[in-house]
Amino acid sequence: MNNVLTGLDFLREYRWKELKGYKLGLLANQASLDSNLNTAREIISRLLPGQLKVLFGPQHGYAGQEQDNMIETYHSEDRTLDIPIYSLYSETREPLHHMLEIIDILLIDLQDVGTRVYTFASTMLNCLRAASRYGKKVIILDRPNPLGGEYLEGNLLRPELYSFVGSYSFPMRHGLTMGEMARIFNHVFELGCNLEIIPMHGWTREMLWNNTGLRWFMPSTNMPIPETAFVYPGQVIWEGTNISEGRGTCRPFEIFGAPFFCPEVLIKELEPEATIGCCLQEYSFRPVFNKWQGELCHGFMIHVLDRNSFQPYLTSIGLLRAVMKIHEQDFEWKDPPYEYEFKKKPIDLIMGDVSIRNELESGTALSIIKEKWLEDLKSFDDWRKPFLIYS
Repeated sequence: MNNVLTGLDFLREYRWKELKGYKLGLLANQASLDSNLNTAREIISRLLPGQLKVLFGPQHGYAGQEQDNMIETYHSEDRTLDIPIYSLYSETREPLHHMLEIIDILLIDLQDVGTRVYTFASTMLNCLRAASRYGKKVIILDRPNPLGGEYLEGNLLRPELYSFVGSYSFPMRHGLTMGEMARIFNHVFELGCNLEIIPMHGWTREMLWNNTGLRWFMPSTNMPIPETAFVYPGQVIWEGTNISEGRGTCRPFEIFGAPFFCPEVLIKELEPEATIGCCLQEYSFRPVFNKWQGELCHGFMIHVLDRNSFQPYLTSIGLLRAVMKIHEQDFEWKDPPYEYEFKKKPIDLIMGDVSIRNELESGTALSIIKEKWLEDLKSFDDWRKPFLIYS
């Protein structure tokens, strides 16, 4: 039995009649399921026949079909319902007027993974902006943050680095749900959007994914299991380097490395704080696509031993620092473009503060890097309280 009812579950059981008579749009993907594994599209079209007029898909596609970043998806058609499916990861990342003019309300049901760089939050923000501009209501069907709502980690994103992988000054591990982020966006950007959240029931902030009783269905193709989400706030930084983040393997982000890695040397170079709550297993792999495709890579697989003490961002920064020192001749920062930014370094967009890259390049100790973000985290934790939905 599930402990948690998602916003979609609650809509199905209690709130759907409130939508009678309205023309509806839905932003969703393959993970937009209720507790019985029915899709949001199926539920809405069954309960409110003829009212669903348009579907929207985020990065990786409405069906979740695309693997990599910067692979746009095409607009298409739902042949069963005879309605359009518009991609919001194409020539536009924001709904255009002709896409919204046929609806009254846009429902958003996306499973976030609790990390600032995951693009679904930016897609939601773009929808709020467009809905406000064109006078449409938005309803968020809320879902759990799989990393919980209590733990925060990392530096705050600096405004000059706002991008599609960072839409506001959140820490890397932000501890918010999609509904809570929507409330923040509506306030800080003064959108004036007619916004409603259909909250979850039974979810509390200390809950990690394994406490929810919900079945995991990958929200994107390289987020296959809940364990991926737990390491992602740190392991995503490899996207800004020439190190494989494990795309092209069966366990992306948990597995990482490069042909030039010397795992036994890197382990010795790591500061003790970098391995709290986890174990690094030496591991070799051959990616079938993406970086180092077809080449034998040496590296690690991260095993999270204690989800409460594990600090994914700190661990990965510690690993990055060791790689930069041991493999100075082979290590490289990735060049733009990255997620529709063509000038700024991908690593700066991901980490959200140029000073962190500078400190890593100068060999600053991990403890000093961490110390600098602790005060900002405390301030953010206090600041976010009026926007929180769940105790």
